[in-house]
Formats: sequence, C-alpha cells, structure tokens
Amino acid sequence: MKLRIRFQIESHPTLLERPHTALDLNNDRYSSTSTIEPVIKKNKTLFIMGATCTGKSKLSVDIATHFQAEIINSDKMQFYKGLDIVTNKLAESERNGIPHHLLGFVEDPEADFTAQDFSNHVNSTITQIINNGSLPIIVGGSNNYIKQLVESPSSNFKEKFDSCFIWLDVAVPVLYEHAAKRVDLMVQSGLVEEVRSMVEPGSDYSRGVWRAIGVPEMDQFLYAEKYNADERMKKIFLDLAIDRIKENTCRLVDSQLRKIHDMIYELGWELHRIDATSVREKDGEEAVEAWNKEVLEPSLEIVRDFLQG
Repeated sequence: MKLRIRFQIESHPTLLERPHTALDLNNDRYSSTSTIEPVIKKNKTLFIMGATCTGKSKLSVDIATHFQAEIINSDKMQFYKGLDIVTNKLAESERNGIPHHLLGFVEDPEADFTAQDFSNHVNSTITQIINNGSLPIIVGGSNNYIKQLVESPSSNFKEKFDSCFIWLDVAVPVLYEHAAKRVDLMVQSGLVEEVRSMVEPGSDYSRGVWRAIGVPEMDQFLYAEKYNADERMKKIFLDLAIDRIKENTCRLVDSQLRKIHDMIYELGWELHRIDATSVREKDGEEAVEAWNKEVLEPSLEIVRDFLQG
C-alpha cells in the first residue's frame, strides 16, 4: 500500500510568482476552519530529488526564477570548498542570481560533515529563508541526508513543514550514456588539473571531499606523475582513471535510484515523478524545447498547486 505524505492543514495564500512581492510565510500565524479548533499553518518546503546527471540543479534554479525562492544544497560532496569540477557545483553564472545555501562552505576537505550536521544546518537555513519571505528549495542527490532530515523524530520535520517532493527521473540506459559524456566534459573542463592541484597521492580517500567520485580513481595516475613515469604509462593510468570514474558514476546512479524507491515503497513518500528522458536524448534547441515542455512546465504546475493547496 502506498502511503501519502499529505498534511491536513489550511494552506498558505498563493506564493506569488516573481516579480511580485513575497508573502509572509512565518508559522506564527494561525487561522481556523471553525471557532473552536485553530489550525496551524505549516511552512512550505520543496524538495527536488533524482539521480546524478538528471538536471536537478537546473530545475531548482528555473523554479526559483519563477517563484520567490532560495536554494539549499543537499549534495554532501558539494558542502566542501574546492573541487568544483569534480563535485559538479553549479557555476555562479548558472545560478541566475538565486541565493544558494550550504554550497562550498566546509573549509576542511577532510572534515566529516554528517547527515545530522546537515539536518542542523538545514533547519536554521530554512528558518532564515522563510523569514526572508521565500520558499526553501532543497536540492541534491544525497538521499540518506534527505531521509535523515525528514524522518528523524528529533527534528519533527514532518510536523513543522508541509513538503512537496519532485523526482526528476531519466531512463537508466540513457542516464548511463549521459553520465559518461559528462565525465568527458569534466575532463575537458580541467578535472585532472583540479585534482592534481589539491590532492596528494595516497591521501585518505575515506575522508571528507576526498571520497568524491573523481578523486580516488586518480590515485595511480597521481603516483605515476609524482615518480616521473613515462608518458605511455601516465596515459594508461589516466585512461583507466577516467573509465573508473564513469563506472562509479553509473554505480552511484543505481544506488541513488534504490534509495528513492525505498522512500516510495518502504517509507511511503509521495514523489511527483517528472520524466526527463527525452531531454537527455536530444541536443541544442530540441533539448531546450523538451526541457521547457516536459520538465519545467509540469514542475511549475506542481509547485503552483502545492503552494495553493
């Protein structure tokens, strides 16, 4: 039986789309459907979920551009400062002026930033965003962190917030192919140079941002460079590293999808699935048109209904 995350509450007034003035979403306002029992208005939060390479970051910015919203990162490797190419942080130029929180703020690359740390930071950040009159959008692929935030009894998240979950999905074979292409683009954009500049061979790849896909796979290549291996050997190790990055990215896709399925079928979360497969199968203007028609428009409709409901 599929349960539904639905909060039986009186809704907020519609959150006006930009450029109108934002509404006050503070939860100290009460109203009632009768003269006897007041109903607490819960604050709204929006989650954008999905496997890597599906377009979650772009969708969050597109939605935040239409509504008064701010974005909270929930990708555990993007919490750390540096390695922007490896961790695929959204460039400043791609953020469209939307405030982003919990992005590149952990200074120590070996720090252990746990799911509980994330929950603590997110709760205070959500309060800040709501006090700004904006909608918090939590976006990222670290599903264990999202689960901890929503399900932990100590956080009372489900009691405090009315939440909407959008799941951006792409057919797995198409996603594998796109992930491999993205790794090639990351290499062209300077992934090797970025890792070389920050990481020593033999580092502890179980710590902090050194765990990110794209770092431990480079270890043999870094050793080959350090000990002046010939160019043929360095190329062999680099090609092997790139292949492993692609393989591990596909494994990450599998893991992320399993966790999303667990949220649906074991925890009973109601996720609004948006199929972005055709976007990843197209290029250029056709991809833009498919994004707007098949991803952005239905997502905006979901958010409008959520804010009005």
